[in-house]
Amino acid sequence: VQLQASGGGLVQAGGSLRLSCAFSGGTFSHYLMGWFRQAPGKEREFVAAIRWSGGSPYYADSVKGRFTISRDNAEITVYLQMNSLKPEDTAVYLCAARFAANSDARLAHDYDYWGQGTLVTVSS
Repeated sequence: VQLQASGGGLVQAGGSLRLSCAFSGGTFSHYLMGWFRQAPGKEREFVAAIRWSGGSPYYADSVKGRFTISRDNAEITVYLQMNSLKPEDTAVYLCAARFAANSDARLAHDYDYWGQGTLVTVSS
């Protein structure tokens, strides 16, 4: 499985960005898809995840109500729409895949595959 994240950039506080993660090399429907982020000097942090089917997506409290995760099963891509961005959202954002399509997983070690990350910088 290969994951290719894109869409990061520099944005002012209050602005929006949409990240994309293209999935290849496996069967998309077999995987739970997640987004994590890692700021300089900090541990990798769960952001959001979406199952193949059943149940709602779930989010870290810090982004709930501002970020929306979605998956396009025809395009085999996962998106993270980020609104009302804050300087504390600045980080490298990484997409991840777990071979358990309808599970609940919020820890980095629960995921099997990782993309290379895309940098999001929010200026104040």
